[in-house]
Amino acid sequence: MRTAHPIRRARQAALAAFALSATILLSPAVPGLHGFASPAFADEAAAIDTSRLVSIGGAVTEIVYALQEGDRLVARDSTSLYPPEAEKLPDVGYMRALSPEGVIALNPSAILAVEGSGPPEALAVLKDAGVPFVTVPEGYDRETILRKITVVGEALGVPDKAKALVDTVSADLDQAIALAAARPESERKRVLFVLSFQGGKILAAGSHTAADGIIRLAGAINATDDTFQGYKPLSDEAVINASPDVILMMNRGAEENIDTELLAHPAVALTPAAANKAVLRFDGLHLLGFGPRTASAVRGLNEALYDKNDHVPQ
Repeated sequence: MRTAHPIRRARQAALAAFALSATILLSPAVPGLHGFASPAFADEAAAIDTSRLVSIGGAVTEIVYALQEGDRLVARDSTSLYPPEAEKLPDVGYMRALSPEGVIALNPSAILAVEGSGPPEALAVLKDAGVPFVTVPEGYDRETILRKITVVGEALGVPDKAKALVDTVSADLDQAIALAAARPESERKRVLFVLSFQGGKILAAGSHTAADGIIRLAGAINATDDTFQGYKPLSDEAVINASPDVILMMNRGAEENIDTELLAHPAVALTPAAANKAVLRFDGLHLLGFGPRTASAVRGLNEALYDKNDHVPQ
């Protein structure tokens, strides 16, 4: 099966933490979540000075660069690994474990943060310091991706650029999603996303996760039961009942050894995925980021899951 190139372990630790703590928000514009000081969406964001911007959240940072406004950034969080020039910026820490002192030391004019950043105590310190926030909605569907772009564009005062990017990204998403959706339900593969495998314990993705979102968009079925929500340990019985055709993971070091151990796990060994040695690995931010590159992630996963010569009704 196809695998992506491995990236540094430190990056993957940040992405694993990002995936573990990410949950879908039923409403992308619910005020007061996660201790944010008066979350600002498009209507509030226009008046904020973003000349010295700290960007929190991989997709948020990608959008800033996609809008060709990267020169405003003075720092980013540890999940902001794309594009490559983002890694040249100072790192203020993991998005849910921010160091307010480190942020304040950079003298930012504003912080552009994905919904759910924190912890609340850190945000309270930043609020007291008078650093404005623009909160970018989180979610794992087409609409939220486009909403993210709109909110970032309004915050930066470039709504025309944002509209152009929305048009491009929405068309790309529509094409990728439509192709994946054309596959009959009876032919869709069952995919088990494994966030980590340590000490014989499988940490898997259920509903209300980025992994669940991308699996569904790519024309596949999340192998875990719908009652299994978030990222949690999966029992041996649940693994067997899930009966995955494919196991999906993020890139890490020593992949071959980990894959061999995982497929030899007593419960996994009884699944079709083990019988076919079907393990797929992808770059975590690309796969789970739900930003401007999500259409290519949908295509990449769909192509890896299904033979490109398979017949799909048009």
